[in-house]
Amino acid sequence: MALAHLSRTDPAEAVAEAVAAEGAVIVDRLAPPELMDRVEEELRPWLAETPAGPDEFSGRLTRRTGALIARSPASRELVMHPLALDTTALVLAHATNFQLHLTQAIAIGPGQGAQPLHRDRWAFDFFPFPNAYEVQCNTIWALTDFTEQNGATRVVPRSNQAEDGVAFEASDTVPAEMERGSALFYSGSVYHGGGANQSDTTRIGVNITYNVAWLRQEENQYISVPKEVAETLPVDLLRVMGYARGAYALGYIDDLRDPIEAVRPGIGSMGFGR
Repeated sequence: MALAHLSRTDPAEAVAEAVAAEGAVIVDRLAPPELMDRVEEELRPWLAETPAGPDEFSGRLTRRTGALIARSPASRELVMHPLALDTTALVLAHATNFQLHLTQAIAIGPGQGAQPLHRDRWAFDFFPFPNAYEVQCNTIWALTDFTEQNGATRVVPRSNQAEDGVAFEASDTVPAEMERGSALFYSGSVYHGGGANQSDTTRIGVNITYNVAWLRQEENQYISVPKEVAETLPVDLLRVMGYARGAYALGYIDDLRDPIEAVRPGIGSMGFGR
């Protein structure tokens, strides 16, 4: 069973339905080449300085570069892509709102073995969320072509409906093969992992994920993005980064103030509300 592919002109409803049914879907050529060129150029020096992972899970021949909003202005366009936000709003519609969970460029080098299969939602201390309640909607944007040979992300289709702790095998997975600029959309509950890179080139993907706003972010956006940078960003991006209340009352500052007041004084709403 191969992963389904959708067109960049397909609506968010189609993407969200595929994520709910299969756990993952690929949207082909979603970002234009010029945008991916800018992302690549901006991230190149940061990737070069990023050390390889310290263990088998993160990958001893894999570099994981974060803080993309601060380091790559072009990456902000991926974070705020309308299809990504609209799909996330549908996948996480049961929650009051959602926020940015993680930004990370993942460079899998030649010779890297396959990553252990896992669910991204296990980051929340392995809490056993009901399968019907998704807490994440995730994307991986192909900065290079993704092929089975160079370590394309491997997904266990429909495993979003499985129980926690299932010992899936490599034979249960399929590679998310896609062209540069395409995006893999997947849920926090689907079993997946980086593939083994058996090529002589590095496979690079830009992992941008979102979670329900009442859970802690994996990447702390308030520290990853310096205040002097945050003060220059558009309000809608700041809101997605977490400068907004989660659900009814989570995350306010001092005297019930809107958290966006920390970087944009005078534009927050008063008291509680949405």
